[in-house]
Amino acid sequence: MKRVEKMSDFDPRILAMVCTYCTYTAADMAGAMRLQYPHNVRIVKLPCTGRIDTIHILQAFQAGVDGILVGG
Repeated sequence: MKRVEKMSDFDPRILAMVCTYCTYTAADMAGAMRLQYPHNVRIVKLPCTGRIDTIHILQAFQAGVDGILVGG
């Protein structure tokens, strides 16, 4: 029997695909300032977010990611 989770128990896995020169620099600076982001966010540094293809997003969802942030 499948366990039904309450909405309050839901902890989404978020994948952040970020540009090396724009968004990643800001995330790195936040880390240097000892700011924290949620534990369920994983950052993937890309050369340019303009190179993200639909297949990358679909593969992330296939791998179990609940949400994707593309920051450029």
